[in-house]
Amino acid sequence: MIVQPKDAATVVLLRNPRGPDAEGFEVLMVMRNRNSKFVPGFYVYPGGALDEEDCAPDMEGFCGGLKGALAHLLLDHPASPARSLGAWVAGIRETFEEAGLFLAYRGDGGLLSFHADRTDPFHRYRELLRQGKISFRELLLKEGLVLATDRLHYFSHWVTPWFYPIRYDVRFFIAEAPAGQEAVHDGGELTEHAWVTPRDALDLHERGRFDMVFPTVTTMKALCRFGTIREAIESTAGKRIILESG
Repeated sequence: MIVQPKDAATVVLLRNPRGPDAEGFEVLMVMRNRNSKFVPGFYVYPGGALDEEDCAPDMEGFCGGLKGALAHLLLDHPASPARSLGAWVAGIRETFEEAGLFLAYRGDGGLLSFHADRTDPFHRYRELLRQGKISFRELLLKEGLVLATDRLHYFSHWVTPWFYPIRYDVRFFIAEAPAGQEAVHDGGELTEHAWVTPRDALDLHERGRFDMVFPTVTTMKALCRFGTIREAIESTAGKRIILESG
C-alpha cells in the first residue's frame, strides 16, 4: 500500500556574521534523534509537517509581505491559497520549535531578537508550544508578532519515494538566520546542531562522519555554487521549481 505523503516545510538557514554580502556562509544542521522513526541519526534542516492551524485562512493576517494568493502562485503544485501560505507558516513555526530561531517581526517592524538564556520568555513559549499548552496563534497574538514570511525564499520541492512507510511532500526554503538569536536544538526530536559550510558538510558526509539523505546532499551541492548569502537568496527569483523524489 502506497502511503500518501504529508505536506511539510523545511528551512535552510544561512549565516555569516559579517553580513549577507560577505564571502562565505554556514548552514544550520540539526541531528534527528537516533530513536526517530524517520531518518534517525541523520543531519537535516529544521522543519516538519504542516498543522491545520498553519493553514487556517486567518493566518494570513499574521504574515508579513506575503498573502495566500501570492503563495498559491509561487508553489509549483499549489493547493488552496491558505494551504500554500501554510508552508511558509509551518517552516517558521517548526524552525522555532526545533532550533529555537524565530523569524518574526515585533510591532515596531524590527526583527525579533532574544537571548539564548533559557530564562528568556521566548524559550518558555517554545516549550509551551512544543507541549501543546499554547497555540502558535496565541503566541503571535500575545507578543504582537508578525511572521517574517518575506524572509523565506522558495528553493526546491521534494517528495519521499513511494516505497517508504513514512512520506513527506516537502517545500524547501532558504533564509538568512535572524541576527540577535542563537540556535538551540530541542533535545527531543533533535539531539545535536551544528553550523557548517556546505563544502565541509559534503566532505564530512563523504568520509562517513555526517549522515545526510539525498535531498539534503543535493541542496548542499546547490549551495556550493553561491559565494554569499545574498547570491543564494537572489537565485530564487524566477526560479523554476521541479518536484523531485529522494
